[in-house]
Amino acid sequence: LAIRDIARTIARPHAFVLALVGALTGGVGLFVMTAWLLVKGGATTGAHLQLLGQYFYGYSVTWTGCVVGLLYGALVGAVVGWCIGAIYNLVVGLRE
Repeated sequence: LAIRDIARTIARPHAFVLALVGALTGGVGLFVMTAWLLVKGGATTGAHLQLLGQYFYGYSVTWTGCVVGLLYGALVGAVVGWCIGAIYNLVVGLRE
């Protein structure tokens, strides 16, 4: 009986907390990647990362692009984190 109760007790993370973690990870991650390429320098700085400008309007591998990337990364990370939390909690709710 106790093992069944333990198996039914599943942690249900808050979707808001996962959104916050995703926003921090995505925003800071894209900021650091862009800043790293700018500090590193070179003839073709960030040719692959530059392609994100096709999806994120205003993003480029510049110092201004670092801030724009921080905002876009935070937005995308928050949406993905919230969706994961909401879907996970929905599946857990269906199992109960």
